[in-house]
Amino acid sequence: MRKWKLSDFHYDLPDDLIAQKPVEPRDSSRLMVILPDGSLEHRIFRDIVEYLNEGDCLVLNNSKVIPARLIGQREDTGSFIEFLLVKRLDIDTWEVMTRPGKKARKGRKFVFGNGELKAEVLHVNQEEGTRIVRFYYEGVFEEVLERLGKIPLPPYIKEELDDLSRYQTVYSKVPGSAAAPTAGLHFTEELLSRISKKGVEILYVTLHVGLGTFKPVKVENVEEHRMHEEYYEISQDVADRINRAKDLGKRVIAVGTTSCRVLESCSDETGRVKAKKGWTDIFIYPGYNFKVLDGLVTNFHLPDTTLMMLVCAFGGYERIMNAYKIAVDMRYRFFSFGDAMLILRR
Repeated sequence: MRKWKLSDFHYDLPDDLIAQKPVEPRDSSRLMVILPDGSLEHRIFRDIVEYLNEGDCLVLNNSKVIPARLIGQREDTGSFIEFLLVKRLDIDTWEVMTRPGKKARKGRKFVFGNGELKAEVLHVNQEEGTRIVRFYYEGVFEEVLERLGKIPLPPYIKEELDDLSRYQTVYSKVPGSAAAPTAGLHFTEELLSRISKKGVEILYVTLHVGLGTFKPVKVENVEEHRMHEEYYEISQDVADRINRAKDLGKRVIAVGTTSCRVLESCSDETGRVKAKKGWTDIFIYPGYNFKVLDGLVTNFHLPDTTLMMLVCAFGGYERIMNAYKIAVDMRYRFFSFGDAMLILRR
């Protein structure tokens, strides 16, 4: 079996193809379709209805982005600090990324707002480059965060977003993500209604996007990379509906790499999905044997990332790398606010 290197997942992307703003309306972005025979079609996202069949299951991630970016000061010196909340460990304890990192040493204390929120660093995780912090406040943490926090846009988006709801899916419901499950940003309520009227089952799972999205791959040998755990849930009802669809020979199509990772994390070797909640660090790269998925809706991802590796695993390495080259040549828009790809295996 081929030994995959980080450099295998590199491609050259002109900066001007990195989308800075979402298109209006949401479903007017471009859609590259990769059909089971490998042929490509170039459509508009709302045309996705034509590729879905009655009885198919379309599985979406209903996680909602929280205002996870906090700007504050060191309590004793007043110097700048930025926290990004990536994983809740208990009611008041979080794993966070900090900038600048060297200021956030064990025992250091920080304040946010007018002292409405305070934090103390309990532990420095050298391997991950994160900190474990405890927050102190009065009232309800979520309400304090809503007042003081900001939605954390990805670092490659340089422009301010006029409407922050555009960095949430229209079906976002369960707060907990540090970044949006971006493949779902293309759907409107009207488009979902059209899909449902065609007899497609629209199902929801939850995966809170955390550090795995931000963590770069630092090893050349891909197999040595370790994913950061992210919390997920899939209900008994959703599991039953997916299993019934599979029994009837219908397709299961995941919207986004997050929904894909949920489904593959809670299935057995025969492809049966089980109701589950917990933490997953599943790492999918070429050679992985997909047990549930027949299709994947996804954006165009950064080079050298685990997201790129997952898409190559599902669509086939040569096919996806060629599709990305075509996308660059045809000036598709890339990353969170960019265009989309639908990959169908059958």
